[in-house]
Amino acid sequence: MTEQSNQITAAEIARLAGVGRAAVSNWRRRHADFPKPVGGTETSPAFALADVERWLRGQGKLSEVPLRERVWQQVAAQPEGVVPTLVRIGGVLLLVRDHPDLGAGLTDQPDAELAELLPGLLDHALDYRLGQDRPVHTPSGSELLPLLPLLRAVVELAADLGARQTYEFLLGRYLDANPRLFTLTPPGLAELMTDLAGISAGIGTQPGRELTVLDPAVGTGGLLRAATFPPSRPAALHAVDIDPGQVALAALRLALESDAEVRAAAADGLRADPFPGLRADAVLCHPPFNERDWGYDELSYDARWEYGLPPRVESELAWVQYALARLREGGTAVLLLPPAVASRRSGRRIRAELLRRGALRAVVALPAGAAPPQSVPLHLWVLRRPGADALGAGAAGPELLLVDASALPAVGAGDRVDWPLLRTAVLHAWDRFEHGRPAQAPAREGVVRAVPVLELLDDDVDLTPARHLPSGAAGASGLAELGDIHRRLSETLRRTTELTPVAPPAEPLGPAGGPRWTSTTVGELARTGALVLRSGGVGAVGEQVRVLTDQDVLAGTGPTGAAGLLSGDLDEEPVLLREGDVVVPVLGGGSVARVVGTDTAGAALGRNLQVLRPEPAALDPWFLAGFLRGSANARQASSYASTAARLDVRRLQLPRLPLSEQHRYGASFRDLAAFEEALLRAGRLGDRLVRGLHDALTDGALPPATGVD
Repeated sequence: MTEQSNQITAAEIARLAGVGRAAVSNWRRRHADFPKPVGGTETSPAFALADVERWLRGQGKLSEVPLRERVWQQVAAQPEGVVPTLVRIGGVLLLVRDHPDLGAGLTDQPDAELAELLPGLLDHALDYRLGQDRPVHTPSGSELLPLLPLLRAVVELAADLGARQTYEFLLGRYLDANPRLFTLTPPGLAELMTDLAGISAGIGTQPGRELTVLDPAVGTGGLLRAATFPPSRPAALHAVDIDPGQVALAALRLALESDAEVRAAAADGLRADPFPGLRADAVLCHPPFNERDWGYDELSYDARWEYGLPPRVESELAWVQYALARLREGGTAVLLLPPAVASRRSGRRIRAELLRRGALRAVVALPAGAAPPQSVPLHLWVLRRPGADALGAGAAGPELLLVDASALPAVGAGDRVDWPLLRTAVLHAWDRFEHGRPAQAPAREGVVRAVPVLELLDDDVDLTPARHLPSGAAGASGLAELGDIHRRLSETLRRTTELTPVAPPAEPLGPAGGPRWTSTTVGELARTGALVLRSGGVGAVGEQVRVLTDQDVLAGTGPTGAAGLLSGDLDEEPVLLREGDVVVPVLGGGSVARVVGTDTAGAALGRNLQVLRPEPAALDPWFLAGFLRGSANARQASSYASTAARLDVRRLQLPRLPLSEQHRYGASFRDLAAFEEALLRAGRLGDRLVRGLHDALTDGALPPATGVD
C-alpha cells in the first residue's frame, strides 16, 4: 500500500487542522477545490490523506502534518487491520531498539532488498527477546513488502521519539479509539496492585534475587507494564491471554518497555496452562468476570484446586487458585474481582479454606469508578502462598485485613477516585498489618480493620469489608470530624453570603441590546501574538507532576490526574500551566473557562483541554476567561458529532477593549469566580455533613433532635 491510498474521515481532517468538525463541513461547501471523497459512505465519506494534506497546506491551514499523525493515519488505513499492523510494527521497533545502528539501513535499502532482509533480522530479534515459543509470528517478505512505506515512517518517528515511546503512542491511539473492545486497568489501580504485591520493594527478597511476575489474563499488558516502572526491575515477565492479538501486543509492549525476559503465550490459562512449572514471586491479574464456560466440566480433577473445586458460577475462584498455584512459597498475588466473590454462598467453602490456611491476607473494597464496570465497587484480594518462608506468616496472626476504601472521600464531578488518598490509605494499612502492628490508621474508623479469622468462619463466610467495619460516624473521632465539617460549612456559607453579587437593576443601564463594541476571535488573537493557544494530553509526565483533567476544570477542583492520563507517553514536552493561564474544556458543550492560580500552576495540561496564555500587555486573563464563558459564545463556537459537542476554541469571541477597561471587567469576573468557588465548596461540605449525620443517627452515635455544635 502506498501513502496515496491512505484514507481519513472528516473528523480526522478536523484533528489534523486543529479545528472543529463543522469547519470541515464548511470547507467542503465553500471550496470547490476541496478534495472529493474516495471511499466511505455518503454520511461518513473518506478522503485521500495526501490530497487533504496538499489542500490544507495550500490554503495556509496547515504548515505540516505531524509525523506521528501521518504514521497513525497509515496504521489505521491498513486493510489487514490495526492489531496485525501494530504487531508488525512492534517487531521492527524491537529490532531498532536493540540494534539502533540498523535504523538508517532500514530506511535506505531498496524495497526488494529490504523485504528479503527483514524476516531474518526480525526472526532473530523476536527469538532473542520473546523466546522460540512466542505468540508473534515472523512475517515473510511478501507480507512485509506492502508495509515498507509505513515501516520506514515508523523508524523515522522512532529516531525522534524512541522505539518504546513510538509504540506506546500508536497503541494508545488504538486503545483510545476502541474503548469498548478492551477492559483496561487504570494506571492508578495498576500501580496500587503492584505495590500491594511488593514488586517495587523487591518482595522482601535478598539483594540480587531475580523477580518473576505473571499475569494470566494479560490483555494488552497494562498491569505487567506497571510492574516494570522504577524502582522495580523484574527479571522475567510471564503473560497469558486467550486473545492471540492482545497477547502479541502485550509481549511486544513489555519487551520494548524493559530488559526483562518476556515469555508470553496465547492460551486459555484455565483450560491449558502454558506455564505449569512456573513458580513466580508475584501474580497480578484482572481476570474476566462472571464466566460460565470456564472449563468446569473438563477441570474437575485439576491439581490447582487445592482449596476446593470452584463452583460452575464461581469462575473468579478458579482464577484465585490458579494464581496461588503459580506462586512460590511466600509469593504474593493481587487480583481485581467483583464484590460478589466475597459473599456468594456458592463460594463460602473455598473462602473458608483460604482463611484457615492463611492464603487470603486482605480484601480491599474500592470506590465505584475505580475500574470497569464503573458502577460497581470492585474488590482487590491480596493472597499469599503458604509455606515455610511465607513472608509475614505468623507476624500478623490469624487475621484478615479488611479495607473499605469506598468510604474514602472522592474528588471532582461524578465522585471521581482520589488515587493519591486511596493509595496512601491502603498501603499504610497493609504495611502496618504485614509488620504485625495495628492496622487501624488514625481517623480512619470504618475504613480499616484486622478481623480475626475465627470471627469470619460462620455459615456465610462473608468477606465484604463494609459488613465487618464500624461506621465512620461511630465514636468520638467520627463525631469530631462531623463537628469540623459543620464549622467549615458555616464559615463557607458566611463567606458565600459576603460574596453574593448585588442584585441587578430591573431595567438595563446601557443601550438596548447591550454595548455596541467590535469583536475579535481567539484565533485572530493567537495569530497576532496576543495569546498562545496550546492543546493538552501529549507528552511524558514525571511521577511528581500533577495532571489537570477536564473533569477537574468542570468540577472546580485542583489537579487530580496521574501521568498515565497523557496519551502516548511521548518524549515531547507536556504543557505545564502557569499562573494566569486560561484553561478551556473542548468537550461537553458547556461554557467553562478557568484562570490558573498558584494552586494549579506547574500541573500538566490533560486531554480534551486547551490553554490560552495571554500576553499581559494585551489581555487581562480574567477578562478573557469571563467573556469566553458567555453562553451565546459557546453555542456559536460548538459543533456536534454524534451525541458529543466539541468546542472550537478559535471561534470564541470577545470584545476589543483597551486594557484599562479589560481590568474593570476582569475584576467583576474574578468576584463571580470567587462566589462560584464558595458555592461549590459549600455544596461538597454540605453533602459530607448530611451523609455523616445520617450515619451517626442510624448507628446510634447521635441521638435524635441533637445538632452538631
